[in-house]
Amino acid sequence: MSLGEYWRSGNLRDNLIARGVSRRDFMKMCGALASVYAVGSPALAGGFEAQAEEIEQKLGDVRKPNVVWLQLQECTGCMESVLRSGGTTIEELVLNLLSVNYNELVMAAAGHAADHAMEEINAAEHILVVNGSVPVKENGIYCMIGGKTAEQVLREAAEHASVILAVGACAVYGSVQAAKPNPTGAVGVDEIITDKPVINVSGCPPIGDVITATITYLLTHGKPPEVDAEGRPLFAYDQRIHDSCPRRAHFDAGQFVRSFDDEGARNGWCLYKVGCKGPSTFSPCPIIQWNLRSGWPIGQGHPCIGCTEKDFFDRFTPFYDVLPHVRGIGIESTAEKVGWGLLGTAAAGVTAHGVVTLGRTIPVRGRRHEDESGALLAAFGDEVPTAQENGEQHPAPRKEED
Repeated sequence: MSLGEYWRSGNLRDNLIARGVSRRDFMKMCGALASVYAVGSPALAGGFEAQAEEIEQKLGDVRKPNVVWLQLQECTGCMESVLRSGGTTIEELVLNLLSVNYNELVMAAAGHAADHAMEEINAAEHILVVNGSVPVKENGIYCMIGGKTAEQVLREAAEHASVILAVGACAVYGSVQAAKPNPTGAVGVDEIITDKPVINVSGCPPIGDVITATITYLLTHGKPPEVDAEGRPLFAYDQRIHDSCPRRAHFDAGQFVRSFDDEGARNGWCLYKVGCKGPSTFSPCPIIQWNLRSGWPIGQGHPCIGCTEKDFFDRFTPFYDVLPHVRGIGIESTAEKVGWGLLGTAAAGVTAHGVVTLGRTIPVRGRRHEDESGALLAAFGDEVPTAQENGEQHPAPRKEED
């Protein structure tokens, strides 16, 4: 899917203007991205306008980066999440104005023409986006592309990649096909590529806005975002669904759905008793939501299945069973004991939970690739100063809660 004809000359801002996109519309999109970044960084919320202005300036100055988008062992749901996140949006236009030289799912080329496009872009600096897991059993025969195994395709595409995005549960953890007994030996991208930065955008599929925001972060900052212990961007995965769930008050009051379509379900009570994994799942779903913020699973009455978490299919199935040992203190540790008449205790539990949430820390993946992060913008010919040159101080790794 070479979209070079859309990029006439100059930078992204020039091309958006040429396509009839006003600065006002572009700023709306940048403001939306700033709100995504503020999800995991409340401190940024105070400087929201400045953040949006910075995104507009840096993103507008970008000059046609090269992108390779691989589809390995997966169901195409992650690409669908990007393409169908909500009509023809400014985000879609920005992604289209990238030079996505290879994406076999939606590109017009096929056969030898597709192989040629892949070889050509692999030889240049590029950003690599990967959907799908990598099967390694039986020499990788379970996923072949153009006569090559998925692992071989990935390794060749990663050789000159400045940074790699593993998008979706399959690319991050192996997802359903890696569930026991894992007949294909499916693994995530970062188990194959260990000498390059790999940013994990987890979810089955991830929210389209989070995918867009991660790519935009790379373009505007010239380096990968801060990540947690699972390699996920902290701006999107720094809090539990349970912390921001609109049904949280019902959890604290002991008001649970016991079976689908019972009185509790009709009244929008907490879905914990029908298997909701929100207390153990880190994702911005309740804040960003899906399809132009029109809804999300819990909002539609279905419990969270924990799809952003490692090995979720093995850990959280059967999906409708109650999640044991919910972490926390106060109300969370006594969910079964909260009665209709204990509203005062429930209120105390809310306060206690707030303290726990504010004090909660999660481990941050070691910076094994810090010295390479400045090479990201080599994909489009720019140099980026190192953190030390910028005078930045990196926070010490955080400890996981007991």
